[in-house]
Amino acid sequence: MNPVQFEIEGRAWALLPLDEYQALCRQLEDATDAESMRRAQSREEESFPSSFVERLLLSGENPVRVWREHRGLTAAELARRANVSNAHISAIETGASTGSVQTLRRIADALDTAMDTLVLS
Repeated sequence: MNPVQFEIEGRAWALLPLDEYQALCRQLEDATDAESMRRAQSREEESFPSSFVERLLLSGENPVRVWREHRGLTAAELARRANVSNAHISAIETGASTGSVQTLRRIADALDTAMDTLVLS
């Protein structure tokens, strides 16, 4: 690439053929996509299927149940990982109990999510 260089009002400019400009734009878009993919794969930024988002935000389902099922856990496995009883997980998921802050923190840790994602209304 050999752009034509010139100066206008003290600013340097470059003029290049349209096809080269478009190629540069594609390369930038590819690099941006690659960075987004890298971040998602490294769990800096987790992505979610639309069905998960709909269940979590639109359907009114219990967030603990939605997260548990998204992570592929049974209620018993979540209870074991969070060190709470199966009955307590069931009560939280059915709305019979909200769970204490400490319990929700343990559940959030077991689900690898932030505690505030479990108390969406």
